[in-house]
Amino acid sequence: MVKIGVIPGDGVGPEVTAQGLAVLELVGGLDGFRYELEEFDLGGERYMATGEVLTDATLARLRSCRAILLGAVGHPGVPPGVLEKGILLKLRFDFQQYINLRPVHLYPGVQTPIRDKGPDDIDMLVVRENNEDLYVGVGGFTRKGTPEEVALQTSVNTRAGVERCVRYAFEQARKRAGAGPFRGLSKADRDAGMTRQVTLVAKTNVLTFAHDLWMRTFEEVGREYPDIKRDYQHVDACCMRMVVSPERFDVIVTTNMFGDIITDLGAVLQGGMGLAASGNLNPEGTAPSMFEPVHGSAPDIAGKGIANPLASVLSVAMMLDHLDVPAAAARIRRAVAQVLAEPGPRTPDLGGKATTAEVGRAVVEALRA
Repeated sequence: MVKIGVIPGDGVGPEVTAQGLAVLELVGGLDGFRYELEEFDLGGERYMATGEVLTDATLARLRSCRAILLGAVGHPGVPPGVLEKGILLKLRFDFQQYINLRPVHLYPGVQTPIRDKGPDDIDMLVVRENNEDLYVGVGGFTRKGTPEEVALQTSVNTRAGVERCVRYAFEQARKRAGAGPFRGLSKADRDAGMTRQVTLVAKTNVLTFAHDLWMRTFEEVGREYPDIKRDYQHVDACCMRMVVSPERFDVIVTTNMFGDIITDLGAVLQGGMGLAASGNLNPEGTAPSMFEPVHGSAPDIAGKGIANPLASVLSVAMMLDHLDVPAAAARIRRAVAQVLAEPGPRTPDLGGKATTAEVGRAVVEALRA
């Protein structure tokens, strides 16, 4: 029996999580996956009512789970950073979820804002380092509130942290090789026996200490994978080329901050935030991994029943992959693809008028078919 923690959270989080759980219940029965859920009341409403964000006792209960499904964190009534640092970053750091994994995949039937690009052109995987860089909270103020104020925010990068992230990216590239070679390789690359590509995204020409460490580690680890091509892009060039020629990217590995930025760009390429799933992974399984749609709490549409639930559904599929139930994960992705390929219900972000529940039901019906 697998224990799964559920944090519906804020805004549209409870709405989309409900649809993800309905899909999980169905595939669990179809594939014989036995699990139990424990729901956790965490988020803005609880904080405003009690002043609590995430207690040690709740953290211990979450640690007993194999995985966590998160809806969203963020509330307009709570100062910025309180919930994000107190819940999201605390879970990522305390549970050593050092990989943030974000697929960028354009499904047939979904429009991308890039002209003349289709599903064959947009299919990349971003491996974002998740426990270091500017997010560790090292810094402070001097003379705060005065004209001479100084604010410092320090990027922290360790060899161990960088290496485990880079190695994970190369391993993911090898797994993707099982689905066939990367179309972006040159004939010379293919003749040399290369099957996939990993691109390091950094800023080595300016961040000459931290990103020198990233580049040296990338080159050293990469030599252990002669079948994987090594590529490098400055982050600004990467953003430009993701728009102009997304087909040149296969697996991207990058820092915490840069990964945060380019994955939102990737979400737009794949049709919007409503389709963007993610996993915060503890690859060794020493603590639970956490899966979440990346669209946030979207307070402007909370309670209207029009949020796209597919990112939550696809996050459930990522969770099942992590829990070694790949058949159920694949079943969910096929159902989502079927719903998107047909002229069926779509939420307003995809140009339709359907509700969150109607799209969720369409996925369930596709699973039952």
